[in-house]
Amino acid sequence: MSLFKARDWWSTPVGEQEEFDQGCLCVADVDNSGNDEIIVGSYKGILRIYSPEPSKPGAALRPEELILELQLQDPILQVEVGKFVSGTELLHLAVLHPRTLSVYAVSGTMGTVEHGNQYQLKLMYEHNLQRTACNLTFGAFGGVKGRDLICIQSMDGMLMFFEQESFAFGRFLPGCLLPGPLKYSSRTDSFITVSSSRQVENYKYQVLAVATDAETREDSELQKLGSGKRLTTDWMVNIGEQALDICIVSFNQAASSILVLGERNLFSFKENGQLRFMKKLEYNPSCFLPYTSVLEGTINTLIGNHNNKLLIYQDVTLKWVAQLSHVPVSIQVANFQGLKGVVVTLSDGGHLQCSYLGTDPSFFQAPKVESRELNYDEMDTEMKELQKVIKEATKTQDILPKAENDDDLKVTVTVSPNLDAVSQAADAIDVPVPSTSLKVTIWSRLAVQDVKLSVCVQSPLAVTQDQLSFAAIEPGTSRSVTLSVFLKGSFPPADLGGDAAVSYSTPTGVPRIVQCTFSLPLNLICQPIQPSKNAANKITIDTNKPPVNLSALFPDFLGESDDEQINVLGFKLLSGATITLLASKTSSRYRVQCDQFEDLWLITKELIQRLEENFASERTKDLMCTFPGPIPLQEYFQLVDRHFELRLNAEKYKELLSERAVQYRAIQRRLLTHFKDKTPMPLRNLDTLLDGTYRQLTALADAAEENQANLYQAFTRLKSGTKLIVQLIGLWQDLTKDQMTILEATFLPLMQDTHELGWEECVDAAVAHLLRTCLSKSPRDQALSSTSQLNMPKDTCRLKKHITLLCDRLSKGGLLSLTADGAQQAITMPGYQTIPESDLEERMTDNAPTGMFPNHTHITKKKSKPDLSQDPAEENLTIPEGR
Repeated sequence: MSLFKARDWWSTPVGEQEEFDQGCLCVADVDNSGNDEIIVGSYKGILRIYSPEPSKPGAALRPEELILELQLQDPILQVEVGKFVSGTELLHLAVLHPRTLSVYAVSGTMGTVEHGNQYQLKLMYEHNLQRTACNLTFGAFGGVKGRDLICIQSMDGMLMFFEQESFAFGRFLPGCLLPGPLKYSSRTDSFITVSSSRQVENYKYQVLAVATDAETREDSELQKLGSGKRLTTDWMVNIGEQALDICIVSFNQAASSILVLGERNLFSFKENGQLRFMKKLEYNPSCFLPYTSVLEGTINTLIGNHNNKLLIYQDVTLKWVAQLSHVPVSIQVANFQGLKGVVVTLSDGGHLQCSYLGTDPSFFQAPKVESRELNYDEMDTEMKELQKVIKEATKTQDILPKAENDDDLKVTVTVSPNLDAVSQAADAIDVPVPSTSLKVTIWSRLAVQDVKLSVCVQSPLAVTQDQLSFAAIEPGTSRSVTLSVFLKGSFPPADLGGDAAVSYSTPTGVPRIVQCTFSLPLNLICQPIQPSKNAANKITIDTNKPPVNLSALFPDFLGESDDEQINVLGFKLLSGATITLLASKTSSRYRVQCDQFEDLWLITKELIQRLEENFASERTKDLMCTFPGPIPLQEYFQLVDRHFELRLNAEKYKELLSERAVQYRAIQRRLLTHFKDKTPMPLRNLDTLLDGTYRQLTALADAAEENQANLYQAFTRLKSGTKLIVQLIGLWQDLTKDQMTILEATFLPLMQDTHELGWEECVDAAVAHLLRTCLSKSPRDQALSSTSQLNMPKDTCRLKKHITLLCDRLSKGGLLSLTADGAQQAITMPGYQTIPESDLEERMTDNAPTGMFPNHTHITKKKSKPDLSQDPAEENLTIPEGR
């Protein structure tokens, strides 16, 4: 609230259960006595004239202060005082009714009644309106001297001009939907209004006068197509909001200005429509009045708002705020008995008040509270408990709050161990595609609403229905749904994991989300087959535990077999690739081989995971899987090159489509010019060229769509190969869980390629950052920073060099860390022999090795692992005849 109130000088309620609006208040010398009077008209049709003469500020209304009160037949829309009667320059009162304009003379006779002077109202003339009126404005239209003309705006946007006792002409405003505030500017002899299009429009009186007369809106619209003078605006400004009122002022110290009060802003324009200033209001205004100019070039403005406040602005600067007892809908400034600058306000309920601004503060005094004796022992105990809570809360720096033990809602996913008897796969006609069932159970402890379930799996896996919704779940109940997952594509996914997320609203309206992850069975994407002897890609995994029979690791792929000792298995992916898994009978060594490098990933991951589960069931926790090396980077780089080649093709198709589209539009324009020409001309084979261009566009669009599908498949295969490389590097250098997280975030930053950002540039930037920080050769390299933007590279040479250099520095003892301490440890680690990066890149370019440093001996290993071809137990890794 405001510190100061508007000091009450005189106030009175106007009528009972009457309504008032902006035009219902006027302050002027209506009886030509030299003193201002207050004229108030209500929608009930009662006209009142007050002459305040309080004996002391804040005194009650005396009977002689209400000099006139008259009940008229129709509601009063607006009251104005001006020179409305011909032959005299005395002021008269104009009263606007919905269908009538009445002009009265107010006169008084001194001492004819007991309580003072007697005032009477005499009707001078009256105009019956053919249209329902909205508001009026008056002035010396056209520069006339000694009299005021009246302009009335109707509800349908017609301006009706009256030269005192006679009707002059009427004009329709173009495009008017709803009438807005209307004011006349004597300096420019023009009318300013705000249209329903939220534009401030200025119309010259001369243009209105010479425009073709139109008695109906249809006549006004026909003028646009036929002959006659069209009604056009002199200037127009868009303010973007509806206006509440318009005022045109011209003070001695300030230039003439047009002030417009909007719903949220105050605008000030020059006479030519140029914006002087705009003030954004932080409240809803109700009325305003520019009243004076104190400093040169500035205007003081009173603004009332719906918070019962009266604000005084000097242009855009707030100078004073006073509290009112009501919401003003109209405001005026008057001079009463030598008291200048009295602020007269009127509310919509009829509260009329004359006040002035002062420094009468209104202080709020808080009520006294009952004093009580303080128990300091209890306060100390409470303080210790609060400090303990604060200490526990500041220990963790988690952004997200930890979930409670008893959540409001729980979601569980149960994956069926067996495939569906009848496959639920959609669009599987040529090749039978298996499916497996998921049972999603949602249990709620409380009553929740707007429950939405989303089930997500890795593409090209698909769910029969991935979105479900429930209106509400009652407390202590559960809902279960059964879905099916199947392979929808000709290539394997990069991961068999999925997640189910449930969003819901608590009884208090707080939105929350719970999530549950699940893993799909391997037999969903592959089936057992006869193993293959030869393969182009082979991976060997060593363990520190005794060998495990494959029949114990993969019972779901063996079925009923009499052979207890099985050391070879074959897997056939639904995409067609064959993967062979071999286990050594004497050594703890396993081999996975396949013609496609990326297809090794899922079987390798499944092998390591089942080995961990097998030894965990035997309560053996020190299982260690290792990869002897070398890292098969060349096979991995083929996937990178394939993916990048398809990205380049996508850019080429995009450019070609753009060129053909430009050509197609140019031919269309030429043909359109020929068709519009009145003189027939030969087409000059333009139709043939148009048809050929259209065929090229169609072929390019089909090729681009096919390339996009191939790119999507290539990215999924690249993700599989990347996950395999990350897993092999982790087994090769025995990386910790945190280091594996850093490595995975480096090589797998994106879920999918986009036109703006691709996999190559993201991975190159991430690997380069690791090489400059934790894997840098010297502290000087850590200070280097890259500020280049991520753009699509020209080739993959730089990316492949950085990945090779990353593996080299890891093999020499480099540590993956997000802090500088890890980098310093890697630099000072014994045996960390750095080599110049330029030499390494030159050696890679010249030699182009097939593996990762084939002649390099790992200095971090105590004993070098022999090659698989020289293993004495090689015969145990061969496929027996007949299997």
